[in-house]
Amino acid sequence: MGKSTLCYELFLREEEYIVMESDLLWDEMYNTPEDDYCGYRRLWMRLCANISQIGKPVVLCGCGIPKQFESRPEREWFQQIHYLAAVCREDVLERRMREGRGITDEGWIQSSLEFNRWLSQNAAQTSPGITLLDTSELTPQQAARAAHDWIISHMGNE
Repeated sequence: MGKSTLCYELFLREEEYIVMESDLLWDEMYNTPEDDYCGYRRLWMRLCANISQIGKPVVLCGCGIPKQFESRPEREWFQQIHYLAAVCREDVLERRMREGRGITDEGWIQSSLEFNRWLSQNAAQTSPGITLLDTSELTPQQAARAAHDWIISHMGNE
């Protein structure tokens, strides 16, 4: 169970917040790792800021790290941004990718394992910190419940 599955499960629970899947707007023109995907992050921050005008927070599901958002000019539109990362044991992640999603691209698998490892090792050192949700032993519904509870607990911190 990965990011997309967790996002889908959150869609089923959303009443107090709006869930957006960041892959929705991905285009190769945003593939700019040399500037930390600046254009893509700015696009999503503008979109989330506009959606939140209805009075509900936006939960953006996607791959990213705080510095990719915190350093953008659009950051001033948000009182706070909270970061939650779904991680799991490497053997579980690799099995989910290979068997669950049928991924055969070794580069994709290795980069996913590396990012999962990076998150596990560095989440506490980012600014702001990233809360980790270990989904290794959780069903998608259990992971979504945990993420939902975390979201709700942070909504009063604005």
